[in-house]
Amino acid sequence: MTHAAITGWGKCMPPATLTNADLATLMETDDEWIVSRTGIRERRISHVPLAELAHVAARRALACAGLDPAGLELVVFGSCTYDEQVPNTASGVQFKLGARSAAAMDINTACTSFLYGLSSATAMIRTGVVKNALVIGGEVISQYMDWTNRNVAVLFGDGCAAVVLQATDREEGLLAEKLGCYADARQILRVRGAGAAYANLGVVYGDVRWDFDGPEIFKRAVHGMAQASAEALARRGVAAEAIDLAIPHQANLRIIEAVAKRAGVPMEKVFLTVQRYGNMSAATVPVALVDALEEGRVAPGALILMPAFGGGLTYCSHLVRWGDRVQPRGESDAALPPCDRSALEIVKDLIERKAGAGRSDRGLFAARFAESA
Repeated sequence: MTHAAITGWGKCMPPATLTNADLATLMETDDEWIVSRTGIRERRISHVPLAELAHVAARRALACAGLDPAGLELVVFGSCTYDEQVPNTASGVQFKLGARSAAAMDINTACTSFLYGLSSATAMIRTGVVKNALVIGGEVISQYMDWTNRNVAVLFGDGCAAVVLQATDREEGLLAEKLGCYADARQILRVRGAGAAYANLGVVYGDVRWDFDGPEIFKRAVHGMAQASAEALARRGVAAEAIDLAIPHQANLRIIEAVAKRAGVPMEKVFLTVQRYGNMSAATVPVALVDALEEGRVAPGALILMPAFGGGLTYCSHLVRWGDRVQPRGESDAALPPCDRSALEIVKDLIERKAGAGRSDRGLFAARFAESA
């Protein structure tokens, strides 16, 4: 049987850090309020478009695998904050890499997009459609954030990471997964304004309002990730005790703790990045995976469990067997252009540009958003 081993990995994090103290200058909040409810202390804000983050992360992942971009056969880009929808953003990454023989596609299942992409690319390798693939998970959520809404503005950050998959006869890579969706409750996590449907209401694309039912999201997230983890483990006959490391979607520390408890994985086996990056949606799992490798938390042959939950309401859990190599084969000199502004300055500029983009009658827009509920 053909498997799809993870042979390369790389991340690209924007250098500008937005702290809880920074947020307190924009809204009524403070560090204690945010940390006690979410576990988040800071997050990154990008000074470049998403495709630039993805290009650097991809270069680093390919160098790590020792794979020439010219030999790449598939690019799968998981995100919900693409620079463009037509053409897709994956094609832009393909072009920048010089991977002219590669197919390219985007996948949007919100926070689960990277893992849904991992499933898709693995399936194509298993069935012989391609022999290798680059799977990216990245977001620049700051561009779509409602910075007047404390309930969501404190949660999210920007970032990107990528992995390379290559065909192998060894039992490595994705061993089992469970994918699902609570579509009956999709309205409880919605970004109104990010879509063509809102144009008919006179809403300018990018002028967003977030629907975010925190308590219900918490319940659905915990249930979905725990259930998917149990099913993924059962499909391989693996007990929770056999898991060497859990790398969950980093939405909220309380959610992570509840999922770990239900899944039977002790917190000392759970890798956390939520405190330093916040919720990066599709980027959280791949960035955490790269961090875990860099910090020596992934051992050769390790069994890794990766559950996630996102808008839609999609959920999943993936069981991965790591290979023998935990060190890069090579390094890339790809890097972002310098950032000459602080994260707070970038956010203030976003707020000012949105406020000045022809939105003189905020009441009218609010009414039209209400109509779309």
